[in-house]
Amino acid sequence: MGLNETMKALSDPVRRDILSMLRDGKKSAGEIGEKFNLTGATVSYHLSKLKNADLVVEEKVNNFKNFNILSVTSQQFTQQKS
Repeated sequence: MGLNETMKALSDPVRRDILSMLRDGKKSAGEIGEKFNLTGATVSYHLSKLKNADLVVEEKVNNFKNFNILSVTSQQFTQQKS
């Protein structure tokens, strides 16, 4: 995706917090929702924006979806947060 999609995805503080959470390793959508006290639909919306911006990847395991930050994104995000 392009720079515009990435910037839009990062413009939301919840999505930035989700990326910070994913720096510690993959999490399920349920774990993310619990941390932020969000509904499933809201978590799906934010994760969709992050996926479309190529900031996170989705891994399906049985009936669960796990999300992880892309390694390049993780390095860039960590450097900017410091």
